[in-house]
Amino acid sequence: MNVYDCIRTRRTVRNFKPDPVPPELIHKLLKVARWSPSSSNLQPWHLVVITEPDTIKKLAEIATQGPFIDDAPLLIAMVMEETNRPALDAGRAIQQMELLAWSEGMGTCFVGFREPSQQEAVKSLLEIPDNMELITVLPFGFRGERPKGTGVPRKPLAEMAHQGKFGVPYSG
Repeated sequence: MNVYDCIRTRRTVRNFKPDPVPPELIHKLLKVARWSPSSSNLQPWHLVVITEPDTIKKLAEIATQGPFIDDAPLLIAMVMEETNRPALDAGRAIQQMELLAWSEGMGTCFVGFREPSQQEAVKSLLEIPDNMELITVLPFGFRGERPKGTGVPRKPLAEMAHQGKFGVPYSG
């Protein structure tokens, strides 16, 4: 799959087949995150790989915004060291893992833990140090039934692209 088609067709996935993710594919997911660009090349991320069913179940109970993670055979927690731009750097690495997963027939969905008590519970369960920030726990698995429809509606380019100055429609 070429990059353009991968980006154009990628969808959020909340329905996973029970098939385990092969170790070599887990390794590829970790490597693409590792190769992600970061501010000042600090590479401030840490990735916690979770395949144990009991831990996945406990995380699904904590994840009120994403209980569907209980169906995923693999979770990867994105944890960031203190930096000036943890969200930006994490987002870059997450996007690379999402695209690789899609190109390999898998999917994922960003799962947030909004309440401080949820953050604390996840950090405690995964033994994440207090001085690090939990960004998300991403469920990964081979895609289950694909959502119906041809795609996700997008704003017309004319509503978001500007030429030279804001408010001047892009003419390309």
